[in-house]
Amino acid sequence: MQAILAVTVPFFALVLAGWLAARHGVLPESAIPGLNAYVLYFALPCMLMRFGMNTPVLDLLNPFVLAVYVLCALVVVGFTIAVSLNATIGLKDASFGALVAAFPNTGFMGVPLLVALLGPAAAGPVICTVLADLFVTSSLCIALSQLQGAAGGARAAAMRAVRGALSNPLPWSIALGALLSATGMKTSGPLDTALRMLADSATPVALFTIGAVLWRAGQHAHTRTPLAHYLPVAAIKLFVHPLLVLLMGAGAQQLGAPLSAFQLLVLTLAAALPSASNVSLLTERYGADSGRVARIILASTVGAFASFSALAWLFGVQPAG
Repeated sequence: MQAILAVTVPFFALVLAGWLAARHGVLPESAIPGLNAYVLYFALPCMLMRFGMNTPVLDLLNPFVLAVYVLCALVVVGFTIAVSLNATIGLKDASFGALVAAFPNTGFMGVPLLVALLGPAAAGPVICTVLADLFVTSSLCIALSQLQGAAGGARAAAMRAVRGALSNPLPWSIALGALLSATGMKTSGPLDTALRMLADSATPVALFTIGAVLWRAGQHAHTRTPLAHYLPVAAIKLFVHPLLVLLMGAGAQQLGAPLSAFQLLVLTLAAALPSASNVSLLTERYGADSGRVARIILASTVGAFASFSALAWLFGVQPAG
């Protein structure tokens, strides 16, 4: 456990540092969008591209990894909506709750954390989950959130979500990395140095940004959310989601699917990550209860420090390097 904590503590400590910096005004609220943009459009794409070009294409786009992960995400979305709907929580808010229950923070936190724990081979399966969540999970939940609107609202929302995913630089950086991997091409010289510098900055800045975004989301919440409306969803994210991935992946293995034990380990740990922090921005855009979603994300992030570390320890993970 000590070796695992030696990896996880710095990651979560940087998240806390970002939250404290924003809370105490060291990082002005007006600077948070710029910090987020730097990570999303510069540092993280470079990191994903570099991982991609050093990973076999089949590991980046493994159909069996994608199938298991997407199927589990669909089950989590359906289950979360079913247990959330009530007189207070309508379909829109239940759908965004389901999104944070099924969408782990793989981009800003998962890729660097799992690579630090398991080595560079973990990058391929984690990148698969990033693509699945950007295109499938997000589009589905946004479409479901609009079913109570005017006719065609769900379809239009789903199309906007897909266009949003396509305008996100992360899939394109993954695609460029896959192309470089398939062709055997490598970056070199000053270009490679610049890309490496940006990639190296991705992890600390992204983690710091998560904390700042969580603080900002809480500040912009206009409602008080009862514990019963958000803690169960955080529990689904941290416990139900990884358990479902583990069981469904093991079942796929029993049926003969070429899913390795290592790939299943990576998928399970990815599912055990806290909720994606940037979903709070989507709730503001679509007029959902941002307070509830912010509290789910915050609760899952705080809880994940213990639950994720414990799960890695139970799996007998020996941190790489």
